[in-house]
Amino acid sequence: MAFALTIDGKPAPASETFAVIDPATGREFAQCPLATVAQLDQAVAAARAAFPGWAALPIEQRAAALNAIADALAAECDDLAALLSQEQGKPVRSAAGEIQGSIHWIRTTAGFRPEIERIDQADGSRAEIHRKPLGVVGSITPWNFPVMIAIWHVMPALLAGNTVVLKPSPSTPLATLRMVEIANRHLPAGVWNVVTGDVEIGSGIAKHPGIDKVVFTGSTPTGRAIMRDGAANLKRLTLELGGNDAAIVLPDADVEAIAPQIFQYAFGNSGQICAAIKRVYVHDTLHDALAERLAALAAAAKVGPGSDPETHYGPVQNRRQFDYVRALADDARAQGGRFLAGGEPLAGDGYFFPLSIVVDVTDGHRIVDEEQFGPVLPLIRYSDVEDVLARANASENGLGGSVWSADVSRAAALAQRLECGTAWVNSHSKISPDVPFGGAKQSGIGVEFGMHGLDEYMQLQIVRLPAGAA
Repeated sequence: MAFALTIDGKPAPASETFAVIDPATGREFAQCPLATVAQLDQAVAAARAAFPGWAALPIEQRAAALNAIADALAAECDDLAALLSQEQGKPVRSAAGEIQGSIHWIRTTAGFRPEIERIDQADGSRAEIHRKPLGVVGSITPWNFPVMIAIWHVMPALLAGNTVVLKPSPSTPLATLRMVEIANRHLPAGVWNVVTGDVEIGSGIAKHPGIDKVVFTGSTPTGRAIMRDGAANLKRLTLELGGNDAAIVLPDADVEAIAPQIFQYAFGNSGQICAAIKRVYVHDTLHDALAERLAALAAAAKVGPGSDPETHYGPVQNRRQFDYVRALADDARAQGGRFLAGGEPLAGDGYFFPLSIVVDVTDGHRIVDEEQFGPVLPLIRYSDVEDVLARANASENGLGGSVWSADVSRAAALAQRLECGTAWVNSHSKISPDVPFGGAKQSGIGVEFGMHGLDEYMQLQIVRLPAGAA
């Protein structure tokens, strides 16, 4: 299959390509076109030219285009899922779930409608609060959910009347290129453009004077760099950055009931989820029982190639992340940590690391303090609730957190004291297209999803009208 950039509604050839690696083998399986800075400029110019006409359309017409894109992606779901699985590593059924989830997200987003707010004044005049599109939005997406996160970024931008230049991760560009090609059948030329590349193109988007806003999902250091690069023209920013989510298990929790859920929310997508559980603080009275139960679940999980129907969990997506996860596991062992399951890479080709449970580690160890973004979960003992809350909040990250207890009211009260953007009770990682999601502290700026997320793609304009105005 040949792949192309999409600029101004047309396939754009590239003079150079780069290799895309199958993480199940560690070997190249495709070549991807590599955009130049000049092509980025062309994409921005196309988006700027398309902006006035797209913004002028009634929102119902823009919503209809979004729904047409959803229909088109549904028709191509199987092929997109196979491609996504090969480049990202997740099982094909999980990749299909990502495509289907993206379609659901599109349809929900297409139903949002910003309202004109009215504030009446004592003298009979009034102020109206209108929302207008910003212009050109630059989207930079990661490799863990490349299709879904592109949809999170792009659909509210388009609905609000903006045009888009998207750059996918160079580790997982292919399904995104194909998705944008499909979407452009239902959009005016220039409304949604896609270019590829690494730091040069990403930095080019952040610095570009023709881009009015950047939305980025990825690491906190890269988010800081985007803030610096975007300062020249005061770009609006939405940044969903790193997380090191803590789960606190209170002493009244039911181990048998919660173990499968904690396991699911820690190891989904092989732990490569921003808001996965990354560290579990367990009361002394439950620690050993929960650790034993989680280890049994990890040992029973099938890790393998995404193309194998029996695979539950795929490989780590790329060599760099694989080496990082391995280094954290090695450091945990050196610090006295005991692996009750996993802990060493699997033999053979590819970036396979087993689902791993480690105990006898604590705060100050890398495996606890750093975001693993991979299939290694530390369990940390505690005895005092106030102490464990302070430890959970000591991280510079604040994406999510959860409290697990038979007493929902007590758990909710504690959850509200977590310093994070989303706090769950007896759950974790669950998100919805109509509920805002974003990070606190070093985990980001702004929110995505729902009307609050849509607001991030619009500029308020206050219109003040005299008394008696219609």
